[in-house]
Amino acid sequence: MEIFSGLRALFKKPTSPTAETARSAEQEGGPPLVDRRLRKRLNARDDLRVLVIDDSPTVCAALKKILRSAGCITYQALDAESGLEMVQTEKPELIFLDIVLPRMNGFSALRHLRRDPATRDIPVIMISGNEQATEQFFGSAIGADDFMKKPFSRSEVFARIERLLDADLVPRRLVSAATAAAIAAPAPAPNAAAPNR
Repeated sequence: MEIFSGLRALFKKPTSPTAETARSAEQEGGPPLVDRRLRKRLNARDDLRVLVIDDSPTVCAALKKILRSAGCITYQALDAESGLEMVQTEKPELIFLDIVLPRMNGFSALRHLRRDPATRDIPVIMISGNEQATEQFFGSAIGADDFMKKPFSRSEVFARIERLLDADLVPRRLVSAATAAAIAAPAPAPNAAAPNR
């Protein structure tokens, strides 16, 4: 019997940390073990305003459900024209924009957003049922921040948000641009010492 119990212990499947192991880690002076699924996501701020522009009510509903589960405030538009109006009224901090839309397509809507000083810095994730390199190249050339292929998972949605926004919800590309500009700026010339008289 001892042999079998030893074998069972040897081949026992690893388990995730339990509340008991978390408590013992705390008692030993180490940091408490927290299941990663229970940690608050970096960018899951309760009032993050997100606009979803997609002509499929099903896609809009799926994205809204995912985003609301993290406390985001969501808006939806079923066409680009309505979406552009909503950008002006609701001031979203992030936009999911479908490429194929009735009348005005996603690329045209993105051009409008990037030409307007009031909206040009809003991060935009373009979504499409296709994953064609030409679409991604064209979208990047006119200012898309990221691409997401349908169908998508909850973890993918949040991974893309976290790639685009820092902890203070500032678009990472703006932070990078400001850092690059600061590095490229010439250092101020030292003040010339006044001659001794």
